[in-house]
Amino acid sequence: MNLYDRTQYDKVLAALPGVTFVDQWDARVAKVGGKVFCLLSDAPPLRLVFKCGEDSFDILTALEGVEQAAHFAKRQWVSVTEGSPLSANDLLAYIGRSHALVAKGLTKKLRAELGILEG
Repeated sequence: MNLYDRTQYDKVLAALPGVTFVDQWDARVAKVGGKVFCLLSDAPPLRLVFKCGEDSFDILTALEGVEQAAHFAKRQWVSVTEGSPLSANDLLAYIGRSHALVAKGLTKKLRAELGILEG
């Protein structure tokens, strides 16, 4: 699995509940309930941007190829360049957590409509 490949990115992230995709900001943007939770840049260097918690932010940004995402909330979003030491499974776990963090901010009604279980 290569999440930096647009086809695989779409396929894997579409398996999460309530996900939609748009092309904006020179990227493929994944949203849940209309809110961004991940994006894949269109041009090299390919990057994945996703939301994370404070502890994860500190851990991730200590790695080569991972930094605070430009134009996103400080210390809550990271940008991971292709070739970083994170495995595909690690990236998938962090992106799943990003989906959950963003979905948590949606209304109960919208979460229910999107099939997102309380957790």
